[in-house]
Amino acid sequence: MSLATSLPAPRSRFNTLPLAIGLFCLLWSYAFIAGKIGVTHCPPLILLAARFSLAGILILGATLIRAWSLSWRDAAIFAVLGIANNALYLGLGYTGLQSVSAGLGGLIVSANPVFTAGLAALLLGEGMTWRKASGLLLGIIGVTAIVWHRLSVGTDSLHGVVFTLASLASIVAGTILFKLLAPKGSLWIGNGVQNLAAGIVLTPVALTFADVDAIDYTPSLIGAFAFLVLGGSIIASWLWFRLLKTCGATAASAYHFLMPPLGMLFAFLVLGEHIEARDLLGIIPVALGIYLVTRPAKAVV
Repeated sequence: MSLATSLPAPRSRFNTLPLAIGLFCLLWSYAFIAGKIGVTHCPPLILLAARFSLAGILILGATLIRAWSLSWRDAAIFAVLGIANNALYLGLGYTGLQSVSAGLGGLIVSANPVFTAGLAALLLGEGMTWRKASGLLLGIIGVTAIVWHRLSVGTDSLHGVVFTLASLASIVAGTILFKLLAPKGSLWIGNGVQNLAAGIVLTPVALTFADVDAIDYTPSLIGAFAFLVLGGSIIASWLWFRLLKTCGATAASAYHFLMPPLGMLFAFLVLGEHIEARDLLGIIPVALGIYLVTRPAKAVV
């Protein structure tokens, strides 16, 4: 009787993981589109400072109704992660989005799995097998094929590319720091601390260097801001750290290879950015690469 009643729980936990992965990929990839819309109507630093501050207040405000379950050490770690994963990553990335397309921005950030896998093997002891290396290579090939023609068009600014590369370095560093420091406690509360810390850091910078009068209050900006707060900072960020904890740094980061094809599809549907049929063929090696990187190793019997 006890064995029978214990079986459904593990099966239920297993079944929620694909849903979490799918929802994370959709929300994270669409965030590039919402971000592109946002920075066309509002200075990026002001947009991000308001986004992080509101998300942090909402999460921690809802948490106070129940109970605080985070030590001061873990709260400090999450605050540091908020600076790397939120303030630096998106601050630099959104600055880059002012002069690069959403598709190219997604491409650059999707190189995250390559650098994360290398550092995870060196610093975290995550094994780098030939299967994982092959999967990462396939991901690179697929992503490069998807946007190769976009690079040849020459419409994206080198200035924006540099900022986006710095954004990539920030999220790789934040991913490795999360695994190295291994904060305990609620990921939900930790996400609130990260957002609030990022908002506190960015607000004085935004007020100093950005022009508040440049904000163009339109329905598009309001809709993009609402999505970035709820879908991006609250839900997608919480899912990201859940995947990091469940799958490991290399496997979780591999899902970023899906962002360019999904981001380009959303950019085509919402922003009217150019897309060709050959771009979609890149999804095949990307999907195979993710399978190779994330497939569990066979148990030795």
